[in-house]
Amino acid sequence: MAELAFTDQEKEQIVGAIREAERDTSGEVKVHIEKNCPQPDVMDRAKEVFFKLGLDKTKLRNGVLFYVAMDDHKFAILGDAGIDAAVPDNFWLTTKDTLRGYFKAGQITEGLCAGIRMAGQQLKSHFPYQSDDINELPDDISFA
Repeated sequence: MAELAFTDQEKEQIVGAIREAERDTSGEVKVHIEKNCPQPDVMDRAKEVFFKLGLDKTKLRNGVLFYVAMDDHKFAILGDAGIDAAVPDNFWLTTKDTLRGYFKAGQITEGLCAGIRMAGQQLKSHFPYQSDDINELPDDISFA
């Protein structure tokens, strides 16, 4: 099971990064970890997981998914329409390059936390926290 690839402390670090990223924004960040990607195209799988986790249901369409298939060494970052339209054109590529650098060094947790922080900065900039905001999705890591 993919969950076993992370210690309790690493899981806490990732959830902490999610909470920190969401603190000053209405945006939602989710991390989904699997052992293998069951589809040939990692983006197709990330889209499937995106919808399964309800990231397309946020009020402002500002959900972000970090998808990782551990044994296949594949990952994807997917932002919903609202955040995708707001970030600079190269943002997702730059974020992916940051994660790739950490991942190549075997630093999966650190890479996810760095990417989550990058997404959080953009979410905060384009979707600042409002007094009536609610946490629309749980901050936990999804494992399959």
